[in-house]
Amino acid sequence: VQLQASGGGLVQAGGSLRLSCAASGRTFSRYGMGWFRQAPGKEREFVAAISRTGSSQYYADSVKGRFTVSRDNAKNTVYLQMNSLNPDDTGVYYCAADFVGARLWVENEYDYWGQGTQVTVSS
Repeated sequence: VQLQASGGGLVQAGGSLRLSCAASGRTFSRYGMGWFRQAPGKEREFVAAISRTGSSQYYADSVKGRFTVSRDNAKNTVYLQMNSLNPDDTGVYYCAADFVGARLWVENEYDYWGQGTQVTVSS
């Protein structure tokens, strides 16, 4: 599985962005999908994840109520809608695919990673 994240950019605090992650191959629906981010000087952290069918979503406490993860299996794409952005949301955002999907909030459970897209929120 190859993953291509896009949609990052520069936005003012309070603004919104929608990230997309397009996957290659015909097995996309077999993978749980997650979003992680890495801020400058910090370790990569879990942001949000969605199960294979989209029936379950998981969020980090820091983004609950502001971010929404969704997927379109027909388009082999997972999305991250980010609203009410603040400077703490700045970082490189990565999408990832997890075949087992048992613990989608755990980084080392993931099998494939995209290249990342930069999100910068100005104050």
